[in-house]
Amino acid sequence: MQRAFTWLQGLRSLRKVGRQPADIPHALWRPVLDTYPFLASLRPAEQERLRGLCSIFLAHKEFHGTNGLAVTDAMALAVAAQACLPLLHMGTDERVLGWYGDFVGIVLHPGEVLARRQSVDDAGVVHSWKEALTGEAMQGGPLTLSWQDVAEAGASAESGYNVVIHEFVHVIDMHSNAGGEPDGCPLVSGRQERKHWKAVMTTSYQQFCDTVAAAERFGSMVPAPWLDPYAAGSTVEFFAVTAEAYFVAPAQFARHFPELLPLYDGFFRRV
Repeated sequence: MQRAFTWLQGLRSLRKVGRQPADIPHALWRPVLDTYPFLASLRPAEQERLRGLCSIFLAHKEFHGTNGLAVTDAMALAVAAQACLPLLHMGTDERVLGWYGDFVGIVLHPGEVLARRQSVDDAGVVHSWKEALTGEAMQGGPLTLSWQDVAEAGASAESGYNVVIHEFVHVIDMHSNAGGEPDGCPLVSGRQERKHWKAVMTTSYQQFCDTVAAAERFGSMVPAPWLDPYAAGSTVEFFAVTAEAYFVAPAQFARHFPELLPLYDGFFRRV
């Protein structure tokens, strides 16, 4: 593993001695806004708020690269800016980063990584296979990401795809549950509110699954779903995939998932 930090090393040192992190240099910050249109479209006050969250986030996280990938300050900041976007309106101070306080390590791979998987069926037979991943969030960390997908997030935003937001939404989902297992229903105040969230999410998820199934069966005869069919895997993945789209392609999200818009506006407090 290799790291290539300069400014970020100094930032973490400030935090260790009890001093507040320094502001992110404009020479690092401006290129991030220019690269990712969903960040450039934020209001100036929102950009400054995000910049402050990123500084604190980076002071608490440790980045590592694999297979010879040297993680630079610019790369770490690109991850931080996208990771902190869901938290932008969820709190007024650094305590909002407690949503991400359950882990420290972030591992960047040059591209997709093959993860070994294993399951046991009802007959007791063990099945093993390899799954290609662009990211993965685990309870207690580390969180892994494909740098290629992170770097290309500006170009892929129109399709609603963002691997960083996807994995950090999983972190939010896990943090919401005492057992640490995501369930597609983050911490919502009140039993009735949680019941409403689950009802709306379940209905929207089933409609999406029906759309995916129809596209697979009839091909070009029916419209293909706008979002990645991966979202049909479970309500947990549906929440993460739709949340990506909510942040990086808000107009398209509102058009395709109007029933989810009030839920997400309320939880992420963008209203």
